[in-house]
Amino acid sequence: MITNRSVPSATVIPVLVYPDVRAAVAWLTDVFGFVERVRIGVDHRSQMQVGTDGAVIVADAQGDRQPPGPDTMSHLLKVRVADVDAVFEQARSRGVRVLEEPIDREYGERECTVADLAGHRWQFTQTLRDVAPAEWGGGGTGWPS
Repeated sequence: MITNRSVPSATVIPVLVYPDVRAAVAWLTDVFGFVERVRIGVDHRSQMQVGTDGAVIVADAQGDRQPPGPDTMSHLLKVRVADVDAVFEQARSRGVRVLEEPIDREYGERECTVADLAGHRWQFTQTLRDVAPAEWGGGGTGWPS
């Protein structure tokens, strides 16, 4: 695959629509610690780096491209982090809307869910232990090693 410095290298790149791109970039930087890689136009789009190998594109609302509506969930972005509690406390200290406080799951993850300034839902997850899907009632054998 050819690399291109003008686009993120992540395999999956969500494009999230916000009513104000610059406000969203500032918020995502301050609250979640994301880093702006590329700015496209004054307020058209921004490529944000998420951790070491993730990315998200922040796009302006225009025509049929609109942010989520109130009290509806069209998507959830799951972000793997080293310390869910630290990410949660940073977000909460900045007034984020908490949807679910950190909780340990039977499948070996600790997770929390919050909503950003436009209503996009973010779930941060930290692996606590390796668990076979059969241990908690899941099917399959898990991802190949």
